[in-house]
Amino acid sequence: MKKILLIATGGTIASGYTEEGLSPQIPARQLLSFVSGYEAFCMVDVVQPFSLDSTDVYSAHWMALTETIRDHYADYDGFVICHGTDTMAYTAAALSYMIQNSRKPIVVTGAQKPIDLPVTDARTNLADSLRFAAHDKAHGVNIVFGGMVIAGTRAKKERTKSYNAFSSINYPAIAAIIDGKIVFYIDDKEKIKEETVFYSAMNDKIFLLKLMPGMDASILSYVFEHYDGVIIESYGGGGLPGYGATPFYSEIKRWTEAGKVIVMATQVTHEGSDLGIYRVGKVMKEDFRLTEAHDMTLEATVTKTMWALAQVKEPERFRQLLYRTINHDILTI
Repeated sequence: MKKILLIATGGTIASGYTEEGLSPQIPARQLLSFVSGYEAFCMVDVVQPFSLDSTDVYSAHWMALTETIRDHYADYDGFVICHGTDTMAYTAAALSYMIQNSRKPIVVTGAQKPIDLPVTDARTNLADSLRFAAHDKAHGVNIVFGGMVIAGTRAKKERTKSYNAFSSINYPAIAAIIDGKIVFYIDDKEKIKEETVFYSAMNDKIFLLKLMPGMDASILSYVFEHYDGVIIESYGGGGLPGYGATPFYSEIKRWTEAGKVIVMATQVTHEGSDLGIYRVGKVMKEDFRLTEAHDMTLEATVTKTMWALAQVKEPERFRQLLYRTINHDILTI
């Protein structure tokens, strides 16, 4: 029988109503009391490193989760993290970079409604997560939610209230869970040949700049005084405008020559960036050898940049790390 460690971190799944709104209140062991049947295929221990609304979760908590899993890795066959939905995709992506080549499953799950309500998705999501974490084919970091198993680097929350809150972006779902049965669409555990690697640092001095019509490039001067890297969410396939008192071309030239990291992404959810299509992107990419996110999700781009810049500072070595496929995160380079 498989041994699973349930790691509770708060979130809606563990929340109760207060005068100020929902807030995490239900402890880890009590979460299990709402789920039945898992005893047939796994034994579960619980730990609670923190209890937060996921809006309050950031890199320090990702490192705490990594440390928790690393400290217990030899003792369990799989791990289930109960987490709030709002930053769940960021956490799953971050853990994909912090814990690489894991032959053991690390599942992130949660709910749109608290687990103690009469009508909720929480009990199904938690039961599905335990079942998936106990499966012999399961491995790596995945989100289990709404009957779907999504690679940790490919998930995005696209609905604020519906039970099917998460989608797999630019990549197929790993599996589906239907009436307690797991149907695998991607079965690649045997391809893992390298040892599991745990990382202990992330650089959170990363700024996400969302391009909007009329924005002046002078904002980059302020940003680069305080941050080591900038991700620019451009339009469509990607590009930067030529208007303004301070053109983007001159600012990109200035800061790339200074050794700063700039990653070009897109505001469009599906199909990814391609700076080579239009002049507004192609000139920038060719003149300054800009790094771009391609088909990565925004959540993966942000957390991978944080991970990569904690490992290397030199732009070329950073680019090599960003373009290395990890947990299915990037295909179209």
